[in-house]
Amino acid sequence: MQAVVFLLDAVVSFFCTLFLLRFLMQAMRVSFAGQIGDFVVKLTNWGVKPLRQVIPGIGGFNWASVIAALLLQLALAGILVSLSPLALADDGSLPLMILWFAVRALLRQIVYILIGALILQAVLSWINPYSPLAAPAYQLTRPLLQPLQRVIPSISGIDLSPLVAILLLQVVLMLL
Repeated sequence: MQAVVFLLDAVVSFFCTLFLLRFLMQAMRVSFAGQIGDFVVKLTNWGVKPLRQVIPGIGGFNWASVIAALLLQLALAGILVSLSPLALADDGSLPLMILWFAVRALLRQIVYILIGALILQAVLSWINPYSPLAAPAYQLTRPLLQPLQRVIPSISGIDLSPLVAILLLQVVLMLL
């Protein structure tokens, strides 16, 4: 049973990450023209296109991607809670607990996506700044790094703002 739960969690996490990445890429104005954008769009269209018929884009954001990720996390949280002893002691707060688990998991995944993009951007800036992954990573992390770069100066041409951003995001993870 533990292997089934692991595989289910891995698949749901993979697709939720893609749905959230689609939302973040659109929110941060990352181009979908490259390989990464094409990959994300092709693997998430099955969930986003039907939801777009019902959920409009409000404020220029693709909320259907977030709702698709939330629905997957709700299903996973519901399954996991129903398998636990908590389901037996239901006092009416079970739906709220499932909702909190799902929202918390989505928020944590967003933070992990940003940490991964920061690490990718930092590594690529040293190894291969002209990689097809460099521009999307930079565009995704720019809103986090620009305020920090105003406060933290470069030291000998080395930008420490990604390190500070990762530390701050780790604090956010601790609070979640």
